[in-house]
Amino acid sequence: MLVDGEIHEFAGGVLNTGTGVEVTTDSVFQLGSVAKIYTATLVMSLVEEGLLDLDARVADVLPDFRVADPDATSEITVRQLLSHTSGLSGDFQPDTGRGDDCIERYVEACVKLGQDVPPGSTVSYSGAGYVVLGRIVEVLTGTTWNKALADRVLTPLGLTHTMTLPEEVLRFRAAVGHFNGEPTPVWDLMPRAAGPGAAVFASAGDVVRLVRAHLDGSALKPETVALMQERQVDVPDRWTVGADGWGLGWTLYDFTGTPGIGHDGAATGQYAYLRVIPEQGIAIALLTNGGGARPLSSAILRSLLGRFGVEMPPPFAPPAEPFDVDMTPYNGVYKREGVVITINDRRARYEFVDDMAIYPSMDMDLIPVSHNVFAATGAGSSFQDDFMPVVFANGYCYIGMRAAPKIS
Repeated sequence: MLVDGEIHEFAGGVLNTGTGVEVTTDSVFQLGSVAKIYTATLVMSLVEEGLLDLDARVADVLPDFRVADPDATSEITVRQLLSHTSGLSGDFQPDTGRGDDCIERYVEACVKLGQDVPPGSTVSYSGAGYVVLGRIVEVLTGTTWNKALADRVLTPLGLTHTMTLPEEVLRFRAAVGHFNGEPTPVWDLMPRAAGPGAAVFASAGDVVRLVRAHLDGSALKPETVALMQERQVDVPDRWTVGADGWGLGWTLYDFTGTPGIGHDGAATGQYAYLRVIPEQGIAIALLTNGGGARPLSSAILRSLLGRFGVEMPPPFAPPAEPFDVDMTPYNGVYKREGVVITINDRRARYEFVDDMAIYPSMDMDLIPVSHNVFAATGAGSSFQDDFMPVVFANGYCYIGMRAAPKIS
């Protein structure tokens, strides 16, 4: 936690219930999608140096870039990738190997990658977009994303407990994820190419050190830091991660009138939460490795931010008085890359398919919150004792901030 320029670190619990090894403040966790803040920082350093234009078309920077839609290929910009408005379907995870060319091969595989939404039309959370950003970094720096991040961000900022490859984690006390109280059988399910959007490993203290470097100007110029925090798009699903909007990398929050930034991340049984109040110089990084992380994080963040007069919105939940909603307009099948969502009145089935079929499907009950917003139960360990938002807007079903178009 960052307060008045000072970092305060706390630890509790065990790294692995199978071994009983205790968590310490220098323990390393998987950050999941918080990795996107690191890649965004790296990309913006290239913008600062004049090597990259935010509004450049990706196809102009990567001449071999191709996706399934020729119009999208020619339209998608760097800014859209950073703000999740490229429309690229987000959970495209082909395993392109462990070699240094894995991100290059991933971008080559994008030739069959479809769109959730047209470029620039609305937000749809896209991990694929951040892998493309990783390839842009590689082309402009002449090295791998992993080495560019280390050379341009991690090493200059003294982030000694931050790394991007599992073999680098072996030097540290590392957290193992848990499902239903049991250690996960696989430490990390992500292929190496997913790194720019999902594979940074760090201690909580190092996450906060990155934020401090943003706030004190040592990571990027103040005008670049401010630009990253500018609203690029509103978010129809304002409940999954508490997002009010999205900037360039950063999630934007409205804490009852107090602006905040941050990001959430989910990995293999591990969940990360980052909240920053730039005006007060406050930052909180909470890294967990067990079930029930969502309500736990909400309680901790609410308590800590409350000490500084910052009021978080109430937890997402259905109203006390139930009411009925006509589900006819919403019933049907929605599909995006790797996911099929079937809505049948008050039931939803969330099924992983194709390259994402390694993950378990979810069957959920839907409880109305408003005419187009529903609280889903049974959504898995990250939402234990909590509700997952399901939002219908403009012909899309939003789950997990990702827009799935209706196909039948």
